[in-house]
Amino acid sequence: MDFARAGKVLQEQLAEIEEEYGDSDEHEIGAVITIVQVESADGGMALRLRHNLDGQPVRLLGFLELAKQSALMPFSQGS
Repeated sequence: MDFARAGKVLQEQLAEIEEEYGDSDEHEIGAVITIVQVESADGGMALRLRHNLDGQPVRLLGFLELAKQSALMPFSQGS
């Protein structure tokens, strides 16, 4: 399996965070959530979800809802 696609997305995300916050001692990475779609040659598909919010399902669901709203925002502008 070629992990380059996932690595590229993560690298871009970390570069953007570093550009915005630099070497700030006032900020730190908190929650991390990844969702990866794995496709198989026969057309099958699986989603893999990983996070560091163990024992905090309400926070996980809240972050996922914020992600959903952010993803839909471009479609609601100009309405």
